[in-house]
Order: sequence, then structure tokens, then C-alpha cells
Amino acid sequence: MNTLRGSLIASCALAVFVSFLIADSAASPQLDKMKSLAGDWTGKSTDGKAIHANYKVVSGGSAVAETLVATGEPDMLTVYHLNGGNLMMTHYCSMGNQPRMKADAGDGKSIAFHYVDGTNMSGADAAHMNDLTITFVDANHITQEWAMKGGPMEKVVFNLERKK
Repeated sequence: MNTLRGSLIASCALAVFVSFLIADSAASPQLDKMKSLAGDWTGKSTDGKAIHANYKVVSGGSAVAETLVATGEPDMLTVYHLNGGNLMMTHYCSMGNQPRMKADAGDGKSIAFHYVDGTNMSGADAAHMNDLTITFVDANHITQEWAMKGGPMEKVVFNLERKK
């Protein structure tokens, strides 16, 4: 009897926990905005390089994986996900570090991410991506503005269009 009661309580606790996770994921307009980017994108950077981006909804809809490829540069991966209701991102940079950023509340037209912490960096002043603002121009056009701290560039902008 006690084993059955314990199993029932554990099952109910698990169901409540899973419902909180699902509600948390479902209640994020910012994550939904990122999910709306699913597919292939092309464009140019401010320095004239061709940019290719792919967005894929992954992990049961709880994250969005972005692969960025600039002509003559190594591929980069950024994963967007929720952490306690806040939209976060981890950027797996071609510089070999992984800055993590948190999004501001936002205005619905853009999402601004700011540096929280990172891995594989020699210190806080090491070169790393520090800020990212994604502006949703319309359903088929976005702009990404990346800002770097301590590196060879201060800012780069990607103007992307959805491939049809």
C-alpha cells in the first residue's frame, strides 16, 4: 500500500513538473519569434561577405539552433532557449569561445541580447561577442547586429532574407 501511494505521489509530482516546463516554453513570445525563423536565409554583412543562415527548431520545440556561415569564415552555431522564462542564447563562436547572453524584455520588433558569462575565455576582457540585436523587419527579412568586446571589430551587421 505504501509503495503504491509513493508511486502515485511521484507520478503526480512528475506530471506537475512537466506541465510547468511545457507552460514555461509555451508562454514565450520571444522564443516563438525565434521559432518563426525556421528555414534557410541568405544575405550580406556590412563588410560585403555573403551570409547563409539556417534556423531549426530542436529539442522538442524547446530550442532554436542557428547555423551562420560567412564566406571565408568557419561555421558558427548559436542555440536560443529559455531559462526560467528568460530567453537566453549560447554562441559557439569561431574564436573558440562560448559567450552566453540573456534577452531584454523587448518591444516585439526586436530582441536584444546582452552578455552574461562565457566559457573557454581567458578572462572578462578576452575577445568575445558581447551583444546581439535581432530586428524582425517583416516575416521574410531580419537584421542581426553583433557587437564584440576586446576584439578586432566592434560591430558587424547581417541583413538576411528568407530563401523561398
